[in-house]
Amino acid sequence: MVVTRFAPSPTGYLHIGGLRTALFSYLWAKKNSGKFLLRIEDTDKARNSQEAAEAIVNAFSWLGLTHDGEITYQSQRDEVYAVYIKQLLDTGKAYYCYMSKEELDALREEQTAAKQRAMYDGRYRDFNGTPPEGVAPVVRIKAPQSGTIVVQDGVKGDVVFKAEDILDDFIIARADGSPTYNFVVAVDDALMGVTDVIRGDDHLSNTPKQMVVYEALGFTIPKFYHVPMIHNAEGKKLSKRDGATDVMAYKEMGYTPEALLNFLVRLGWSYGDQEIFSMAEMIELFNPKDINKSASIYNTQKLDWLSAHYIKNMPNEELAHLLGDYGLVLTSHDKKEILLDALKERAKTLKEMAELVTEMLQTPSAYEEKDVKKAFKEDSKAILENFASKVRNSSELHLPSDYHALMDATVQEMQIGFGKIGQPLRVALLGKLSGPGLDSVMAIIGKEETLKRIENALRANC
Repeated sequence: MVVTRFAPSPTGYLHIGGLRTALFSYLWAKKNSGKFLLRIEDTDKARNSQEAAEAIVNAFSWLGLTHDGEITYQSQRDEVYAVYIKQLLDTGKAYYCYMSKEELDALREEQTAAKQRAMYDGRYRDFNGTPPEGVAPVVRIKAPQSGTIVVQDGVKGDVVFKAEDILDDFIIARADGSPTYNFVVAVDDALMGVTDVIRGDDHLSNTPKQMVVYEALGFTIPKFYHVPMIHNAEGKKLSKRDGATDVMAYKEMGYTPEALLNFLVRLGWSYGDQEIFSMAEMIELFNPKDINKSASIYNTQKLDWLSAHYIKNMPNEELAHLLGDYGLVLTSHDKKEILLDALKERAKTLKEMAELVTEMLQTPSAYEEKDVKKAFKEDSKAILENFASKVRNSSELHLPSDYHALMDATVQEMQIGFGKIGQPLRVALLGKLSGPGLDSVMAIIGKEETLKRIENALRANC
């Protein structure tokens, strides 16, 4: 059975790169009828944030990426790690190092002066003497001192590391007894039964150290897939300005989970020329071996295009419900269907959709000056008065077609082009020349509001 995990550190909020890794891990587990686990790596007590940990969980809930079983918190597993540290000490695969900070600093100065790589020199690796007084020891694991370590990576192929270039006897437990990152990651992945590790390639340099821990403890090494980073349009590391922000900020910006996940799955993975993927299709088609070897480029225009697609194809009942997050109560609106159908083709995000709805439903308090100059001519007042009279005298006005018929009647009666009524009427109704179809606008706001807006515009001497 395939078991994957996502293991964020709660020192900050879940960002877009982390979410993509989580999505890839989720899809691979579900494709194989396996398990997707969530582990909060909160061993760094000085930098951890409970608020950030809760935000990570909330983000997963919003996105619908359900994890299997309980969330594992590393901060609650110190006793587990202590057992395995003791096992390595008892079997001679790890040892106490009594090197003081002053000794370590002096060693590094010597190595730097000799233009050597700064690393621990193994002086306590086979120490059998009397431990120095007053030094709380760390625990170091005995790492290979020669040869190679080969990471068999499903994305990059075999990655070969020379032991002497990357490993010294690294610390697995600090002087206060707290375990270190590479140690706990390996132990947890093994004990949680993780078979496939999908993560960013910034973790690739950690993998040989974790493999040393696996082998020392007799654990099975999982399959690794190291995913290239997401870059901005200039090919540089993604910044907050480019989109590397809290995932929940995307909800505030008005993106749906479907659009965001569809966008992310295409950052570094593809299936032919297909752009739109349902969750079921992602699960069916995704394979981490198909992840691109090069970095992917974040493209806001693509995200907006996908978001617009999902809004346009969303059932109105669902759309009305989601717009409630932006202060709109539309679920019981009598013209909900006409309203949402008129605007959903025009919005890229739910937030933008909410703004369009608000603009339509609110009486204009001002008029765009340049649009007034373009729309209103000498005969515009007479044209609007003619149309308003027809609206006032009509008793059956419900559908967009009812209002359109009255506009046609004014055009025929006054022998004018449709633009002669369309432009000044649009400014009167919406305060500007852009917007959805006028017949839909009037059907939505109703007869009395239509007359009120026309009268306001005429009174303002537009």
